[in-house]
Amino acid sequence: MRTNNQTQFIVAVFALLLSIGSVFAQGGEGTPGDQPVQTGSALIDSTNEFKASTQELLRLEENQANKAAAQLEQLRQLFAEGLIARREVEEAEQSLAATRAGIEERRAQIADAERLVAEIEASEKAAEELAAARKAAAQQAPIQPVPRGNYSTNAVIIRYTGQSSWTVANLSNVQSFFQTTFGRALPTSAVGQTATHNRLGFDHRHAVDVALHPDSAEGRALINYLQRAGITFIAFRAAVPGSATGAHIHIGRPSHRIA
Repeated sequence: MRTNNQTQFIVAVFALLLSIGSVFAQGGEGTPGDQPVQTGSALIDSTNEFKASTQELLRLEENQANKAAAQLEQLRQLFAEGLIARREVEEAEQSLAATRAGIEERRAQIADAERLVAEIEASEKAAEELAAARKAAAQQAPIQPVPRGNYSTNAVIIRYTGQSSWTVANLSNVQSFFQTTFGRALPTSAVGQTATHNRLGFDHRHAVDVALHPDSAEGRALINYLQRAGITFIAFRAAVPGSATGAHIHIGRPSHRIA
């Protein structure tokens, strides 16, 4: 079993990682990514130190297990020759089994640490992307909506509710516009329901995701086309925890949570 200190360390890292995610979701003013990145760097250092010490313990326990296994074989031979009691062999077997169980626990702790570092690094990257998107948005003139439907925008999300009854079956019109304008296929990343949307718990059957940043030349052109056509969309400038895995343009009505 894990020692109390080891368990407390992992729980504390998980709690701090969750607090980083909550800061991303709140999307405060200024440069919200600064403090989470500093905290994330400190967490990575602490987790790597924990991993290094655990790896050293693992090496010691593996050496101990190898020696115990060799000793057990000798005891079994002595027992077979009638020189020792069975109890000595059984005690050695139990000791070796406990050592091997500890080895597996150390390996699990190392895997936990590696996973935590990956999670923290992903959170740091999301914070950097969000800060960059906000900076880019502040430097560019806002997209002017056409006088039809409801339009709103902030540093991360652009929303437009059009009056047309667009469905996935009408996607070919959007594809034709993009192909004619840019000479390449519309870079759709999700047409209808996908495994990612199942995991996130969203009903995406009547929508399409396009892998374009809304502030890129192609993204702005697509947004303008959708507005002129009265087609509802949501454009994400960066990842939004629990809603969007990265920058993209969602064409169609918002995806509701699956009941």
